[in-house]
Amino acid sequence: MTTADDKAGGRRRPSWDEYFLQLAAQAATRSTCLRRQVGAVLVRDKRILATGYNGAPRGVAHCLDIGCLREQLGIPSGERQELCRAIHAEQNAVIQAAVHGVAIEGATLYTTLHPCVLCAKILINCGVREIHYVEGYPDDLSRELLAEARVVLVKEASPSTVR
Repeated sequence: MTTADDKAGGRRRPSWDEYFLQLAAQAATRSTCLRRQVGAVLVRDKRILATGYNGAPRGVAHCLDIGCLREQLGIPSGERQELCRAIHAEQNAVIQAAVHGVAIEGATLYTTLHPCVLCAKILINCGVREIHYVEGYPDDLSRELLAEARVVLVKEASPSTVR
C-alpha cells in the first residue's frame, strides 16, 4: 500500500486502500463471534456501498451472550460452518447493499480475512471484481473459484493506524 503525504504539515494520509482496510478493521470491532472478528467494506469508485461484520442474524442471540456451539463441540475453525450462528462479514455487507437497494456489480471488497468458499461464491455472483484482504484463510477451493472467475485478489499488510 502506498500512502499520501499532506503538503500542509507533513502528516501522513492513508492511501485509499489503507483507508478502506481501516474501515473494515473498524467494522470488525462490532463482531459478536468469539473466534474471529471480521469486517468487510464494499466500495466502488472510492465510494462506500455497504459494510458488514460477522455476527448472529438480527433478533438471534449472539455467541458473545450464549457461547459458541462449534467451540463447545470442539470443531476446528473453518469446519462445519453450518453449525455456526454467525453470518459472515462479506455476507452481511452484501445483505446490507441488497436491503438498501445498492447495486454492487463491479465493486471492490476490502476485508480483514480472505473469504471462505461460501462467501467467494456469493461475491462472484454479485459481480465483485477485486478483493483486498489482510489475513489468509485455509480454503483452496475459495482461491480456485475466485481465480477462475477472474476476481483480482490482493493480499495487504495489516492496516496501520494513520494519524
